[in-house]
Amino acid sequence: MLRGERISLRPVEPEDLPLLESWVNDVDANGVYNDFGLTGRQGMGMEFAQSGFLDDRQGMLLAVLLTGEVIGSLSYRQVAYGPNRGSQAYAIGISLIAAQRGHGYGAEAQRLMAAYLFDTYPIARVEAETDVTNLAEQRSLEKAGFTREGVLRQAQWRAGARHDLALYSKLRGE
Repeated sequence: MLRGERISLRPVEPEDLPLLESWVNDVDANGVYNDFGLTGRQGMGMEFAQSGFLDDRQGMLLAVLLTGEVIGSLSYRQVAYGPNRGSQAYAIGISLIAAQRGHGYGAEAQRLMAAYLFDTYPIARVEAETDVTNLAEQRSLEKAGFTREGVLRQAQWRAGARHDLALYSKLRGE
């Protein structure tokens, strides 16, 4: 478990699967910026049985209040900027339930996730992208120590349209 001041990040446990499955197609749980269309719930248990949602390529941790209440999830996936291991980085994403947004938990969770990835893997970079209109997430990333690098034009297809994404990164030692 990764402990922060107000929240912790922890691995998914088998008893968390029903909650995660209930969030799959719930826009209130995921938010409009994570609405990529309807997704089947089958396979979540099988994927969990194979990897526990944690491996070198991708993973998921849960954001948990100190009371134990699960308030969201953070994911990471490997990205490569060249064929060698030294050119690998991780991209992170976050989804907090609606009732817990706007309280600063996102910044703390993203700071903890970046620290976890830097402590676990020999990478130099953690990055995140968010819709250019998602100002709350941009503030959250900046509070977590990420730097805005630019805009990825029309990089994402969501809700029937192309969307520009703001690209942020945090380097080892920042």
